[in-house]
Amino acid sequence: MRAIDAGLAAHLAGDATTLCHCWRVIRRDGLALGFTDHDHDLNLLDTRFLAPSGFSASEREEEGGLSAPSSEVAGGLSNDAISEVDLAAGLYDGARVEVYLVNWAAQEQHLLLKVQEIGEVTRQTGQFQAELRSFAVRLSEPQGRIYNRRCDAVLGDGRCGIDLTRPPYRAEATVVSFRDATRIVVAGISGFADGYFSRGRLTLLDGPGAGLAVDIDSHSVTGTSAQLILWLPLDIVPAVGARVALTAGCDKAFSSCRTKFANAVNFRGFPHMPGADFAYTYANGTSLHDGSPLYS
Repeated sequence: MRAIDAGLAAHLAGDATTLCHCWRVIRRDGLALGFTDHDHDLNLLDTRFLAPSGFSASEREEEGGLSAPSSEVAGGLSNDAISEVDLAAGLYDGARVEVYLVNWAAQEQHLLLKVQEIGEVTRQTGQFQAELRSFAVRLSEPQGRIYNRRCDAVLGDGRCGIDLTRPPYRAEATVVSFRDATRIVVAGISGFADGYFSRGRLTLLDGPGAGLAVDIDSHSVTGTSAQLILWLPLDIVPAVGARVALTAGCDKAFSSCRTKFANAVNFRGFPHMPGADFAYTYANGTSLHDGSPLYS
């Protein structure tokens, strides 16, 4: 049973109340930020809860059992509260959110209502909207491995074993120009073959967006320069001449693991599995069904 502070319980039993909600957001890097729907800043739990941040929450219905209902919070982007750079860098992905009911006239009287985590975050014209999810949502996440012909490891993680900080898997380039928000031209990587950085990562090394990383869709060589097409537009466009770091990409195929990375021993897929079309075919004199291994 939830214990309610005696002072707060007495206040709730009164004819008039002075209540508000506070949200304490603890990011992945440990930084704690506070927001409130009250019209003045509040100080409790060693955190300053900002009032003029434009932070507001949607309605939510509570359900019994192990259901995982979600709600939303929205607010404005500002350098003093939540910045667009931090959102783009993923610092709020999976952040812990504590929701409190607070007597603003006596701030020592507060009650922890629930603990959630931030899910999907969307941004548009200086505003953000974040999904708040119950921790019960983790019960619906897939567990274990799926039998697949392609590798299910993340390139560079402990299961893969490739050190992406070492050449040739990492290279630095210089921004030459932007053709649009998702196409960037760089120089300094002419020694890499066409497509080497496809499905890789681009990280900004200079300017206000330093540290921001995005996924690369494709990499094509054009003379002494190279064009990179990004999966998503860059939120902060680097200046011409700025440095970027590129890491190699992997298409998860056994042939790439063997030839591009010389890492076949750590391949985490099942390349011997036949595809669905092959499994449902029958011996007709033209296809090979001798039990020999199949490689993707």
